[in-house]
Amino acid sequence: MGSIDRRDSTSQLLNRLRMRQIALLLAVDECSTLRAASDRIGLTQPAATKMLAELESALGQPLFDRVGRGLVINPAGARVLGYFRGIRGSVEALNRELAELQLGSAGRLAIGSIMAASPGRLTEALVQLKERYPLLAIDIAVDTSDRLMPQLHEGVLEVVIGRDVGNDCTFRAVDDEALAVVAGRNHPLAGVGPVSFDSLLDYMWILQPAGSPAREVVEREFRMHHQPMPRGLIETGSILTTMNLVDRSPMLGVIPQTVALRNATHGIVSIIDYVFAQKLPSYGSVVRRDRPLSIPARQFLALFHQDDSEYADTLVG
Repeated sequence: MGSIDRRDSTSQLLNRLRMRQIALLLAVDECSTLRAASDRIGLTQPAATKMLAELESALGQPLFDRVGRGLVINPAGARVLGYFRGIRGSVEALNRELAELQLGSAGRLAIGSIMAASPGRLTEALVQLKERYPLLAIDIAVDTSDRLMPQLHEGVLEVVIGRDVGNDCTFRAVDDEALAVVAGRNHPLAGVGPVSFDSLLDYMWILQPAGSPAREVVEREFRMHHQPMPRGLIETGSILTTMNLVDRSPMLGVIPQTVALRNATHGIVSIIDYVFAQKLPSYGSVVRRDRPLSIPARQFLALFHQDDSEYADTLVG
């Protein structure tokens, strides 16, 4: 199988790739067999086999290992499949946006955000954006960064307000995120001044799921104090659920400090006077480098980063 001339590989690849080939590979991933995939997209199996061979030739390397009569995706195939999912997500986003425009709206913008950004910058940017584009449809997904990033890569989301995630995206930091220990308004540790780490061990905990950035900060805190993680945890990514639980029990929760301060001001929770040794990494805006931003997305980012006038000018200029 011949290799691609890398000096002009991108233009050659664009000339050789066909959307039908991309659809076939995505169908193979979903159906597990070439026969089922060919049926799904309306091809005979010999035609699908030929098309898959043409795709591998265009890419310059095999995407599957042939095992008996079956196909097993190899590392190159898995990588290509990830990009093809992103292409499908981009086409789906384009289709939705065109449909919105046809209906007379100003398009659609899909944003993902961590909870820490919601009370301040995110809310203010969205309010100003709606003033400029009253008919713009906006989808907002609030979750942890590790759950939002796959949706960005697949094109479901156009912008994520989260954390730096590697070299395939553009990240612009805005702020650090501290964590706060929260409890009910009548909790024994509420309002007593600074408390020790050992005092916190007398209570059950509500934490974000394992693998999330906030959970990792808490786990490091326990290791620093040479303590095992508490048993009988309640794990949830929902800050509202956490606040409801601490309000009805002596349990302790851990949520972003910005959210805790706003809710403590309204008497919904109490902030326990304990300071974690570490903060979460800075959060900011994350966008894909390989996909042009829509006009609403550019306007949203300019508003979100309006304190950084130089960066905002690059978005709206």
